[in-house]
Amino acid sequence: MRYATIVLTWGEDVSVHPVDDLLMGTNDVAIETIQYVGPVYEGRYVEFVELHGDLDVARALLADSPETVEYDIVGESDRGVLYLHCQTTGLVDDLLTILREQQIVLDWPMRYIDTDSERGLQLTVLGTSEAIRRAAAEIPEGISLRLERMGEYEPDTGKLSSILTERQETLFDLAVREGYYEVPRETTHRELADELGLTTGTVSERLQRIEAKLVSTYVD
Repeated sequence: MRYATIVLTWGEDVSVHPVDDLLMGTNDVAIETIQYVGPVYEGRYVEFVELHGDLDVARALLADSPETVEYDIVGESDRGVLYLHCQTTGLVDDLLTILREQQIVLDWPMRYIDTDSERGLQLTVLGTSEAIRRAAAEIPEGISLRLERMGEYEPDTGKLSSILTERQETLFDLAVREGYYEVPRETTHRELADELGLTTGTVSERLQRIEAKLVSTYVD
């Protein structure tokens, strides 16, 4: 069995799904990962989404969206999980059809990318080499595909990539390489922030979350 980790990107004028566009179109809330997407049935599907930001803003946006059939958000403070039952429309319908027709399996979660330079999804698909090739050839117009890595699939339980999100892994890798965890430290939050184009507050918060995840995993 083969795997391929790919990044799908699209321009601001491309709508993958109206509900996702709503959530990603505000600075108050963001989609971090898609934990699961259920099968399409009678023009509808369900998904579980990890959110970061003002959950009340997310609730208001979803309540006003005509594509939303029903939803529920659970969580505290600025992090939550969204259950969304919605109509299948836009390019997401084409993408889900490709997965179904080519017998491609998704390795959850899918991670959203939303930066100044690109907007899209990073995902890992599983299947035969031929099935993955056919699926890649059918990506609809308006979406660009970039292959990050491909090879024989091996379960990654216990590896760093199964503990941290892609964004967290990028920051943690940079912090280690730049000597943040050396004694004495060889870099600062400001230097890491400048390297990634983030604020010092964002870097500080993300490093704390990374460290909490790693410590929790080690204790478990």
